Amino acid sequence: MRFTLGTILAVLLIFAAGIGQAGERQVTASHKGLTLNGRLVTADGAGVRDGIVLFTHGTLAHNGMELVRAVQAGLRERGVNSLAITLSLGLDKRIGMYDCKVPHRHRHEDALDEIGVWLDWLKAEGAGDVTLMGHSRGANQTAWFAAERPNAVVKRVVLLAPSMWRAARRDADYERRYNTPLEPILKQAAALVAAGKGGAILKNTGFVYCPGTAVSAASFVSYYKDERRRHTPALLPKIGVRVLVIAGSQDMVVKGIPEAVRPLADGGKITLLVIEDAGHFFLDFYAEDVADAVAGFTAP
Repeated sequence: MRFTLGTILAVLLIFAAGIGQAGERQVTASHKGLTLNGRLVTADGAGVRDGIVLFTHGTLAHNGMELVRAVQAGLRERGVNSLAITLSLGLDKRIGMYDCKVPHRHRHEDALDEIGVWLDWLKAEGAGDVTLMGHSRGANQTAWFAAERPNAVVKRVVLLAPSMWRAARRDADYERRYNTPLEPILKQAAALVAAGKGGAILKNTGFVYCPGTAVSAASFVSYYKDERRRHTPALLPKIGVRVLVIAGSQDMVVKGIPEAVRPLADGGKITLLVIEDAGHFFLDFYAEDVADAVAGFTAP
């Protein structure tokens, strides 16, 4: 039988695709009537029982974003399993970035429940050694979960470019982004929540990264109220397992992480790693640096 060059190339491509997919599968979990999506990536010859990283993305993002995929691939190459989740943000089977045209009814702290759901899913799959990891807002949600909901299977925490909270900066950032002061809107939303009308929709309102969107009063209050637990460094001493904080020296989104964390870092329970020249999303080769750090931190 004769094989043309095209046939040989097609066979090679199919074989390569099979290799790439062998350690990756889409998984789901159920929560409050919603289907949650996750991507499980396992190293060659390994499984969930061999230890795993549970990775939560940042604001309005998803588990298919470049950073998450790159880190998962890098971890797999280093023999580390990972599960990257997509937070529902109140939507069933959510994939991709959150569409700003869809009314926002999610709360910042909703993520804690969903992290818990996925942790239970991993435990049901036999996991006994889990590293919680999050990026940006997801890192704050991860730290919040670890501080207030300790679990015996969670052995360590990795916080990648964790978000921080400063009320004065919140006000300035909102007015600069939307050309309107935050305080009157926040007071209106808080009054609705206090009156038991948290589901009321504020129309044509700037919210997170979405200009002129629709957002519930409860959602608006959750994301903009003055909440000390939104400041990730304040949570670090309350986490009962080892914590690795990774920051990029050129992070222009969350500024000042090294300065805020360094006084808390003792090199034992809390470790700070600053990746030189990396930005907030650790693009290109900086994702490899992240994978190196996480693999080293999770090693027995």
